[in-house]
Amino acid sequence: MSKAKIKKGDTVKVIAGDDKGKEGKVLDVAPESGRVLVEGINLVKKAMRQSEDYPQGGIIDREAPIAISNVKVSA
Repeated sequence: MSKAKIKKGDTVKVIAGDDKGKEGKVLDVAPESGRVLVEGINLVKKAMRQSEDYPQGGIIDREAPIAISNVKVSA
């Protein structure tokens, strides 16, 4: 796989998929799998048990990784 030009902290724009046109900040980059985690993009619902962090438990929204080929660095 080629070297990723996207780094943690960059602002990127989604160029393909359901969130096309949205922008967000990169939270994490996984070059070995070719995916990035972008703030507010590709939200999925996750069922959480009650815990100290989530005292109520229930369903929460969280970001899921998106393919690095579907984002580009925005100016």
